[in-house]
Amino acid sequence: MRNEFGVIVGMIHYMLPYAILPLYTNMQGIDRRLVNAARGLGAGPFAAFRRVFLPLSLPGIIGAGVLVFVFSLGFYITPAILGGGKTVMIAEYIAANILDNIRWGLATMLASTLLVTVFLLLALMWRVVDLRKLLGAA
Repeated sequence: MRNEFGVIVGMIHYMLPYAILPLYTNMQGIDRRLVNAARGLGAGPFAAFRRVFLPLSLPGIIGAGVLVFVFSLGFYITPAILGGGKTVMIAEYIAANILDNIRWGLATMLASTLLVTVFLLLALMWRVVDLRKLLGAA
């Protein structure tokens, strides 16, 4: 509590399901016979994982990373409680500039930059990853 380590542990604890579920959904769709075929053709366990399973699970890794990143940008209460004002996240910094410091120009610039960054990341993820397959709708 009241330090950066406590904030990181709290955020990881909260965001872990958002990372695990897209990864699990993606890895469920990978045919296990491909890894067995690589093993049958002479690849070791690590080589079969690295050259077959990992490239097939990259959409899930990318999707989970972007999802956790976007959700983490909106953290407001968890860092405020666990950090005790010493660790400030972007949402808390924007709110402080609006409510306390009355620096609306800086807060607007930060919020707009954050919004554009999130939209660009989601557009990039949309082009790289099939979202229907990632979310289990396919």
